[in-house]
Amino acid sequence: MEKPLELTARVERDIEQGQWLQPGDGIVVAVSGGPDSVALLHLLFALSEKWSWRLTAAHVNHGFRPEESALEAELVRRTAEKLGVAYEAVTLDLPDYIRRTGMNGQAAAREKRYEFLHRVALHRGASRVALAHHADDQAETVLMRILRGTGPSGLRGIPVHRMEKNGVELIRPLLRITKVDLVRYCEERKLAYATDSSNLKADYYRNQIRLEALPYLSQYNERLPSALTRLAEMMEAEDDYMEAETGRLYERNVTAGSDGHSWSARWFAGVHVALQRRLIKLILNYLACGEDALDFLKIEQIRLAVLRERPSNFQMDIGLGIRLTREYDRTALHSMVLPPVPFAHEVPPELERLDIPESGASMTFRTEELRQPYEAGDDRLEIWLDAAAVPFPLTIRSRRPGDRMRLFGLNGSKKVKDMFIDAKLPPGLRDRVPLVADAEGRILWAAGIRRSSVAPVTESTRSVLRLRLFMPDLSRFACQDT
Repeated sequence: MEKPLELTARVERDIEQGQWLQPGDGIVVAVSGGPDSVALLHLLFALSEKWSWRLTAAHVNHGFRPEESALEAELVRRTAEKLGVAYEAVTLDLPDYIRRTGMNGQAAAREKRYEFLHRVALHRGASRVALAHHADDQAETVLMRILRGTGPSGLRGIPVHRMEKNGVELIRPLLRITKVDLVRYCEERKLAYATDSSNLKADYYRNQIRLEALPYLSQYNERLPSALTRLAEMMEAEDDYMEAETGRLYERNVTAGSDGHSWSARWFAGVHVALQRRLIKLILNYLACGEDALDFLKIEQIRLAVLRERPSNFQMDIGLGIRLTREYDRTALHSMVLPPVPFAHEVPPELERLDIPESGASMTFRTEELRQPYEAGDDRLEIWLDAAAVPFPLTIRSRRPGDRMRLFGLNGSKKVKDMFIDAKLPPGLRDRVPLVADAEGRILWAAGIRRSSVAPVTESTRSVLRLRLFMPDLSRFACQDT
């Protein structure tokens, strides 16, 4: 085990080698109150004077364990105050959110936690969010994926860093540091930390891996966590190389159309089987198939169908709303999407709900007195507008050529088409996304994607207009890890 000063030097070396942080960065540090996150905050604080970092400790009370959670929040607040670090916290009612959405508890907690961290980063002008995942977490993740069945990409485990769509980068400086070293760091520095009682219960799959599977398998290799962490590092480099090779093959040999992708069957037969599979997976990703649908059997079904000796022209429905076709040497994967039907519905002030059959969606409208405090951006499927600044009737419609929307932080406006492309919205959904326009024709919301800068809720707002979208096909794109 490493001594505290050695651990600080090692973390700094890893940061320098990986170029995860730069001098002068604003960093939001996610601090739960456990030894991992307390150590992370203290380590970054110890380096902050040299690197001129601006730190903010951010804490989320999920509302699962009221008494323990309150003590953890107070511990984090005192720790930040002692270090002279900015502190921000939020208290959520996750049990209620889970009941309303039907989401898995861990997934819901992760979604809301990341939403808060991104809001803090935006508020504080920070470009990085530091998370306290460590080597033991990495080992658990890799073993979980092995047991469930995974390919090379899954063996990469938790990424050390990842750029989010809003320009904030997630970093995990402790992924090569063990839990034992982090606890020892806290104890030798006399840093107070909390122990989450829920981590000691084998109720969740990850806890079962941590408390039962890893200790049992460590009988056969006492350094199993280190071995799994090394495997993740090796697979990250090899997967990056294979992904780059697949991208080059795609660019040179695949033609992208409005609703599909085509290539030469003869050429495909000469590609290595590993790249054949990756190429199919890449194309299915472009066709907006969810990761859960891209299992080995589905990809292998498509690969073998392309290679099988058969008449030169055929069609085959493979599920997922995807069709495989071949016309002589040209093979194609494309979505089976009917041409969208343009729509426009008028919404008077008294209407509370509108069904939009053309989109398979519905929308609700509620005007109510503003209750403080107000937190914007909690859910992309719902927006709040200053009711006094929205002239009725509203129009809920499909997009039209040339549509533009004014966005926060932009001088002028942006094409709705470009917004959909930036959001990686599949082409088959773009003409079904409802646009909300006011009586002056201003687009207020590309529902589930982006809201405009029109009618923001401010300190002078007295009542708000709440719009909420219900559209299953869009939900997984609107709400975006360990």
